[in-house]
Amino acid sequence: MATVRPFRAIRPEKKYAEKVISLPYDVMNRKEAAAMAEGNPYSFLHICRSEIDLPQQEDPYDRSVYEKAKANIAGYLADGVFLQEEGPALYIYRQVMDGRVQTGIVGCVAVDEYQNNTIKKHEFTRVEKEKDRINHFDVCDANTEPVFLTYRDDKRIRTLVEGFASSHEPVYDLTSEDGIRHTLWVIKEKDTTDNLSELFEQIPALYIADGHHRSASACKVGLKRREENPDYTGQEEFNFFMAVIFPDNDLKIFDYNRVVKDLNGNSPEEFPDKIRQAGFTVTDMGTEIYHPEGKHIFAMYLEGKWYKLEAQEQIVPDHVIDSLDVAILQNNVLSPILGIEDPRTDKRIDFVGGIRGLEELKKRADDDMKVAFAVYPVDVEDLLRVADNDMVMPPKSTWFEPKLGSGLFMHSLK
Repeated sequence: MATVRPFRAIRPEKKYAEKVISLPYDVMNRKEAAAMAEGNPYSFLHICRSEIDLPQQEDPYDRSVYEKAKANIAGYLADGVFLQEEGPALYIYRQVMDGRVQTGIVGCVAVDEYQNNTIKKHEFTRVEKEKDRINHFDVCDANTEPVFLTYRDDKRIRTLVEGFASSHEPVYDLTSEDGIRHTLWVIKEKDTTDNLSELFEQIPALYIADGHHRSASACKVGLKRREENPDYTGQEEFNFFMAVIFPDNDLKIFDYNRVVKDLNGNSPEEFPDKIRQAGFTVTDMGTEIYHPEGKHIFAMYLEGKWYKLEAQEQIVPDHVIDSLDVAILQNNVLSPILGIEDPRTDKRIDFVGGIRGLEELKKRADDDMKVAFAVYPVDVEDLLRVADNDMVMPPKSTWFEPKLGSGLFMHSLK
């Protein structure tokens, strides 16, 4: 069963929402965040990337950064930029990107269910990245940004959500600078929130789509609060963390592509032959950009030309992980031919999200890299299958779009 609990969101007053909303903290660096927030004192970047308000403090992990975020939240509340919901509520959050719609529920999920794997994972986390959000949530006394979860679509939940949204006015309906439309409805009616919570209790598992570090950090803050409050009952807000929960059928995963600095001693002329010998059919596609047409088909850009690489049956194992295209490329090309044993740490490889298009991939290969590979996107069912088997996706396997808007809701841990 999955717990989805109403909470009293801290959120912008309607007239400020369009100025507050920002991209998530982890999709830009400090310089980019400062540029995005320039001239906008209400941008949520003043909270999720509060180092931009401390020009003398270049270290984004210094205690002063988290204290500044806390002070900014308090200031926004005092000035009426933010309000806190009078009573517990669930929220319907809809995003529209290029005509594609995804509609989810914003609520709180349980630390214990993260611990017992009712909330399933598919990635490893890095300790240093966890520490950052642990400090941020702990000092701010709030989950400032949500985790992005999914579940196998349930017709009863969809019917209830769509029925409510069609018969009620949203509190926000805005389009952010990146062209994404964001719409939010507040569900205050207790019978409706109870009904939704009861339906989610019948969902066997939730899955982290994006936000493994936020999830791990929120869980550890909750466990820290339990140690500080040994008489806790389990119902305190710190036992829960904020999530947006979308049905799997609404989601789209984009390709996550690779560029490599050199050919590991191979010449451009012999490199395609090496790939043939590794178990691929290699077809010269000329100078026009070529997009992979399906699973186990790759695009390669080298020396101004595009190639179609089709994995032959003998290198596509019957295995949950090794049959994924990112694993096939890693195990048959990147590691044995290009010498990239660990793509997490090797400085010769970089990754380009598919949202940037294959033009960006070509540009990187022409400018500062040597060869580029485009991978057909993983589908959501692949991700769920990996998580169901308690396995971990290869690094840089999934790129979700649209990104969740930050600043439209926060969860107080008090």
